[in-house]
Amino acid sequence: MSGPISQVAPVDLAVSTTAIGSAVADIAEQNKYMTVVKAPSLVARNLLVPPLNFSMVASGVYRSGYPGTKNYSFLRKLGLRTVVCLSDIENLNADFYQTEGIRFIHMPIVGNKEPFTRIPEDVASEVLDTLLDRRNHPVLIHCNKGKHRVGCMIGCLRKAQKWSMIFLFDEYQRFSGTKVRILDQQFIELFNIDTIAIDKRKQLAEW
Repeated sequence: MSGPISQVAPVDLAVSTTAIGSAVADIAEQNKYMTVVKAPSLVARNLLVPPLNFSMVASGVYRSGYPGTKNYSFLRKLGLRTVVCLSDIENLNADFYQTEGIRFIHMPIVGNKEPFTRIPEDVASEVLDTLLDRRNHPVLIHCNKGKHRVGCMIGCLRKAQKWSMIFLFDEYQRFSGTKVRILDQQFIELFNIDTIAIDKRKQLAEW
């Protein structure tokens, strides 16, 4: 059953248009006296951006992927004395290191990839000797992505710290993700910590 159709009062378009125009004019007049405050840019905030896969290994020792210019403010806060680079890439941060008085040690190593490439044990021993010598601290060790080569060296360092294989492999896998290399784990397991230089034992970090 249909009821009576209600009638809607017509809108006075002329009045509405005038009201809107007046409101717009008022806003424009107010804007003349407003000061626009822009949000600070990311550069202005000087955000501290850590390198890829950055982490603290132990007191005075850090690990990461290859640092870039956006990481400089962060690295400066660490007060680094030494940077150990395992990548075969040239030193892309030479000017920054020189300005900050950071010693750059380039020890390029190949990754443990099948079938024939493996990290030379003598080079690994030299890297670990550098990390363990507290005269180099604070020290950052990095490769390209901070996963495999660095992961191998830190695994061997954990072995020198008497970590269990379960815990050190768990740490390795947390950084390598789904790209775990069996040869890396074999290298860590078979690495002889006695090959680390003995003459600097008195300088070893006390962890």
